[in-house]
Amino acid sequence: MAAIKFELIGLKEVRKKMAKVTRTILDDGTRHALSQAAELVKKAAQENALKIDDPKTARRIRDNIILQFGSRKFLRDGLIMYRIGVTTPRGRIPTPNEDEGSKGSTPHWHLVELGTERTQAKPFMRPALANNINPVIDKVITELEKELDKALS
Repeated sequence: MAAIKFELIGLKEVRKKMAKVTRTILDDGTRHALSQAAELVKKAAQENALKIDDPKTARRIRDNIILQFGSRKFLRDGLIMYRIGVTTPRGRIPTPNEDEGSKGSTPHWHLVELGTERTQAKPFMRPALANNINPVIDKVITELEKELDKALS
């Protein structure tokens, strides 16, 4: 799994505000800011998936893309993390893999994203973040500043 880490360099005003609030308020504000920024990536992934979804079936990879807070990581390590991925039942692909309509299981999504030896990859998740890094960082900064201003007022 790819991990992307961000380090806050500069932003003197934001850092000063961060030093004035309690850890709980800072965690809540950071969590809200990060969720707003992650929503941009989720929407981009859904738009990308819509382009590759098979129009002949009712099931859509796009409908199964979710945003999830990493609560275990937060409780264990104190790290605030969001995951964006495709939800699907665990285990083997059922046989027959019947079309269940909208929100139906899409266990084949990783074969589309990564490709196989016989099919070319059609990535839709990776470009969602790669093409939106700057808007995501800008969103985190603006939302975090809003949350800090709200906490300090």
